[in-house]
Order: sequence, then C-alpha cells, then structure tokens
Amino acid sequence: MSIEMARSTGVAAIDDRREQVGWYFYDWANSAFSTTVVTVFLGPYLTAVTRRAADADGFVYPLGIPVAAGAFFPYMVSLSVLLQVLFLPILGAIADYTHLKKHLLGVFAYVGAIATMLLYFLDGGNYLFGGMLFLIANLSFGASIVFYNAFLPEIASPDRRDAVSSQGWALGYLGGGLLLVANLLLFQNAESFGVSSDHAVRISITSAGMWWAIFTIIPLLALRRRDPIKRIPPGEHYVTIGFKQLWDTLRKARHYPQTLLSLGAYLLYNDGIQTVIALASQFGAEELRLEQSTLISAILMVQFVAFIGALAFGRIAGWLGATRAILVSLVIWTSVIVAAYGWVQPDSPTQFYILAAAIAIVLGGSQAISRSLFSQMIPPGQESEYFSLYEVSERGTSWLGPLVFGLALQFTGSYRVAILLLLIFFIAGIALLLRVDARRAILEAGNVPPAKV
Repeated sequence: MSIEMARSTGVAAIDDRREQVGWYFYDWANSAFSTTVVTVFLGPYLTAVTRRAADADGFVYPLGIPVAAGAFFPYMVSLSVLLQVLFLPILGAIADYTHLKKHLLGVFAYVGAIATMLLYFLDGGNYLFGGMLFLIANLSFGASIVFYNAFLPEIASPDRRDAVSSQGWALGYLGGGLLLVANLLLFQNAESFGVSSDHAVRISITSAGMWWAIFTIIPLLALRRRDPIKRIPPGEHYVTIGFKQLWDTLRKARHYPQTLLSLGAYLLYNDGIQTVIALASQFGAEELRLEQSTLISAILMVQFVAFIGALAFGRIAGWLGATRAILVSLVIWTSVIVAAYGWVQPDSPTQFYILAAAIAIVLGGSQAISRSLFSQMIPPGQESEYFSLYEVSERGTSWLGPLVFGLALQFTGSYRVAILLLLIFFIAGIALLLRVDARRAILEAGNVPPAKV
C-alpha cells in the first residue's frame, strides 16, 4: 500500500518518512538520560550524598539493611534491572493486545523524565530520595524503550529496517553528546556561572529530564496508532492476559529455534560490548594512567564518532546484509580487545583515542543492526512482547562480563588479562551467529525477508 493511499484510508503506512523521523527523535530524547545521568553525573553525585548520610563505618541503612555507601548506587542499578526483568514482559504482552503502545511509550517516558527532573532536589544526605527517583526513572526508561523498539517493524519495511534502525541509533548518540557537551561545560566552569559544583551537577541531571520530556513530544505527534493484530479473548483482563501471553510466548519460543539462536548470540557479544563500555574509563585510569580530562574528552569523542559509525553500518548492512554487517563489527571489536591487551601503552592519550574511535565506529552499528535483524524474526502482533524479552534478556545477562573482568582482575592483578578475557564473549557470539540462518528465522516467524539478510 502506498503512503498516499494509506493516509487517505486512515491506515498507518510503512516507510512513511515523517513517521520514521518522528521515531528517530525518541532516541535523541532518551539518550540524554543514559549519557548525562547514568554514565557521567549521577553515580558519583549520589555516592557523595550517600557518604554524607553514612555512619562512622561508612554504612547506610535503607529499610534497616546495612549497605556500604559506595555500593548504594550499583545496588539501585541492579534493583532497577531486576524490576525490569519482572515487569517488562508483562507490559509488552499487554501492549500487543491493545492499541495503547504509543500511549504507554508516552506514559513511561514522562514518568521517567519527571523523576529525573526531581533529582534537582537531591541534596544533603537524602540518599534514599535520590535512590528511589533513580529507580523510577531507570525502570521507566527501560519500559519506554520496549515500546519504542516495537514500533520498528511497523514503520519500516524489511529492506529499509537496517537503515532506519541505524539512523535512530545515530541520532541518539548525537543528541546525548550535544547535551553532555553543554553540561560538562557548565560543570567545568561552575564558578564562572556563579554556582557550586554540586549545584551544576543537579542542573545537568535536571536538564537531561527536561530534554527527555521536550523531545518526546515529537515521536508522540508523529507515530500513528495501529490496531492490534490480536484481540483480547472474552472474559480476560489486560493484566491477566499479559501473564498468560508471557507464559505462552516462552512455551512457543522453541518453535522459533533460529530466533532463539540469534538472541543467544546477541546476548553473548552484547555482554562483551556493555562490559567494555562500562569499564573502559577504569581501564584508562588505572592501567593506562590517563588524566580525568582525557577520559572525559574520549567519552565525548565516542558520542560523535558513534553517530557516524551507526550511519555507516546502516549502509554496510544494505550492501552485505545484516548478519554479515554484525560479523564485520564483531571482528573489529575483537581487534580492539587484542589492541587494548598488547598495543596501547600507559601515558599515551593518542593510542587511547585511537582505541576509543575504533570502539565508537562499531558501537552504534553493532547494536542498531542487531535490533533491526531481531525485529525481522518476531511473529506479527507480538512485537512489544518479544522486544521486552530482548530487553530483559540483555539486562538479565549483563552481569556476566563484569563478573569475568572482576574475577580475572582479582586473581591476576592485571587489567590487561581481564580485558583480554572479554574475547570469550565476542568469539562465542560470532560462533553462534555463524550458525544462524537469518532468512529461515524470518520465514519461520511468518515475515517476508529482505533482499539481503
């Protein structure tokens, strides 16, 4: 159906450029939360607030439980992930039985944005207030991403999906990077602006919530409501059908072995990717003895180079197919790990920048193409549900890479050995991905494969 015919009949069209651009802007909107809040500012600030509230032994007691002040923020991250594991599949199943996907995207986006803005009032020793707001914001962030991803099969045809996914991811890096630049300028020149460094942090965190809220308006205006393929059975309620559909999906997933194999490959190599992202700064500071200013500038560079890399891998997927494009990115990832182990030297910012640029080139591309490939393998009408499993599975295994890194560091005392062991995740991911018959997986799900997969 053409876009013009779809609009005249009131049916939402695929490959409507206006709708796709609107969809991109949710990546632009929410990336401010992950970069400014989670990656840079909130962890150190909330930890400082928690330490002010701690006793002489360095402990706080939320709900009477003794928690080391330095561990409070990581525990909040873990708890928010656990809640996502429990709730996201249910929300996904409910969304697939209703026409409320856009509404649920908006609700969770604004709950998360408001919770983030309220962090402006985090001061003194009120660590529990900050922890609860972060818990709400991060849970809402994860929920909104499920509904956002679930729109991808509805707005992009199979042959356009890699490019659309990559463009959304690229815009996210650009938006998150631009706001982070502004916030770092404020933080580093706080006295010139007449504010304390703590106040500059609170302003920066609040700006991320405002950015998230303001730019979410664009996708909510552009995305069109679609009637669900599945209808709720008589006598059922949306909540109860959510639990039943989740169980039914898990039970029937064995009928899609290639989809499960692809998901398994993604969980392995993405765990390696997430571990590198989380620990690169620590590796740079502790092993390479780099200044904090070098690490911050490298983070900023990654944001903008990743914008170019995500767009480039959208093109590469168009030439080679999504599976080969992902394999190319994973080969580069393994090369980066080997270089970090044996090539980059201490006190060498130039080498670290080269390594960071190589990571940035494949960072967005490997994740964006993985998302679009998985979207092809989802049975029609179950987009939100399968993407909730995608999100939950990713978060449910994201502790494995840091655990391997931490154990290797503890037993060998070497950051280089610890980072080298992350090759396990990339090599295992490549091995599984090579066994995936993507075209067969797409056909098994009842979808039409693109010309190149």
